[in-house]
Amino acid sequence: MTGAALLALISLATVGGAHLLSKARWTWRSPRTGIALWQALGLGWGVSTIGALLGLAMLPYRKGIVQGLPGLIADQAGRLDPVHLAALLSAISLTAVLVAMLMWAVFRVVRARRRHRALLALVSRSDSAAPGTLVLDHPGAAAYCVPGVRSSKVVVSAGTLALLDPAELAAVLAHERAHARERHDLVLLPFASLRQVFPQIRLVGRCLDAVELLIEMAADDRARRHRPPRELATALLRFAAARPGPAPSGTLGVAATDDIPVMARVHRLLQPAPVRRSTRVAATVAVPVIIGLPILLYTLPH
Repeated sequence: MTGAALLALISLATVGGAHLLSKARWTWRSPRTGIALWQALGLGWGVSTIGALLGLAMLPYRKGIVQGLPGLIADQAGRLDPVHLAALLSAISLTAVLVAMLMWAVFRVVRARRRHRALLALVSRSDSAAPGTLVLDHPGAAAYCVPGVRSSKVVVSAGTLALLDPAELAAVLAHERAHARERHDLVLLPFASLRQVFPQIRLVGRCLDAVELLIEMAADDRARRHRPPRELATALLRFAAARPGPAPSGTLGVAATDDIPVMARVHRLLQPAPVRRSTRVAATVAVPVIIGLPILLYTLPH
């Protein structure tokens, strides 16, 4: 019972940690650390919640989860009463739903990107003002990345070419190429699928919003390795003033229509502040602990 109880406590702790992390601002100073912590919390919640249900279901076998599974299979769950059987079915159902929704999210994104790539092949063009990118003849401001396994496409609109000067445009392109290089789309997929599973839970939406902002900040940091941060900051302000529409499904855009995240990004670009070493070390240590402890409890007798 101890193992199942500990897994349940870890599950609750990850929910509390997500609530606190969604309000934290130190992650803005170290977005990659924040992203890793978010991923650990998400994975830790899934593993510990499923483990708690499995641990409860396996109590009649008194061997824990891993050691008890052979006995469960051998007697076809003959020792389980209705309560323990319900826990087993709940664990299986939750696992199936999470995996199915993740696969559905992957399918939808891949399908949307395939359609968008086909459309770009018909309506986009190249332009010497933005080498290595696809240009759409549209007056509105738009700049986004279409990630891919073999190749990624960076797309800008004619309105963007008119809106930004060459230096600002170079900074925006560096930002979008950072998305493609670091495959930030893969980071977002589990959180997007989790929101599909629990659409009514506000905390899940806040988690996705927080991860999206950290991903943009991580791309900002990568871009300023190659361009002065003021160039990207002024480009973001111009985009915000132009009120761009949302990026197409399955893509990652340079700026959203919400002014608050844009101003947070501009502020950190112009006035960067390093995160405290103690905070960074604590977060770095927490990541393997959050992931590893539930997995360890699977192997221990309950």
